[in-house]
Amino acid sequence: MRVPAVAGTFYPSDPVSLRSQISQCFREGPGEPAAAAGGRRIAAVVSPHAGYRFSGRCAAHSFKALAEDGRPEAYVVIGPDHYGVPYESVMCSDGYATPLGRCDVHQDIARRLRELIPDDCRAHLREHSVEVEIPFIQYIDPDAKVIPVIMGRQNRQSAERLAEAVRTACAGHDVAIVASSDLVHYVPKPYADAMDSLFMEAVASGDVSAVYELVERENLSVCGYGPVAVAMMLSGGRKEVLNITDSSEPNGSGGTPVVGYGSAVMYKS
Repeated sequence: MRVPAVAGTFYPSDPVSLRSQISQCFREGPGEPAAAAGGRRIAAVVSPHAGYRFSGRCAAHSFKALAEDGRPEAYVVIGPDHYGVPYESVMCSDGYATPLGRCDVHQDIARRLRELIPDDCRAHLREHSVEVEIPFIQYIDPDAKVIPVIMGRQNRQSAERLAEAVRTACAGHDVAIVASSDLVHYVPKPYADAMDSLFMEAVASGDVSAVYELVERENLSVCGYGPVAVAMMLSGGRKEVLNITDSSEPNGSGGTPVVGYGSAVMYKS
């Protein structure tokens, strides 16, 4: 079982406080999720991975959409590497422990996926980009099964290989992709507003090439554009931006520099 690396910093280490803070993110953001109605239509969401007091309200938009769409068999959580793991992509077949309890891995999908990408839970020990999504998943789905994946390289070829591996491993299973990414980092707010809007517009267009061209042309510091690209490749329907904000807005500081956050939903065909 992988133990939390950022409990007590990015989110509370006490389960009561953690559940209360997640609930507050929903109440002060999009509202608490309603009961699921109808069949599942969502293939993927984009969610930020900063401390909950900064990005939690934004993340709540994505998880509200997932909750109201119905529970999949598993959530494939794909995050970027911040620590230099020696892999293009790497999964973890150990469950993730959080203050809300144990979140187990979907073992059938894990068994298939480890034939296609490395399985090394040591590579996940310090990384927060997957971990921060797990308590939100547990909040909306207490019996959730996950597949944690970190992308060490995010170029288009790497994203295409990971998308194909996930597609193959998940064949026959109903899964939802959670692409973990913050937007531009530590920049003046007017620049963040402009660049984050352009990035999320490219995501909403469904054009993966537009995402990579924008990131390269503007040298954007979006940390998880690779996971976002994988999610786009695995969703055949429309893409919808739910929320764009930044680290200054939850506290009303209006200060600079800021980190940007965005949430989006991507539908099946």
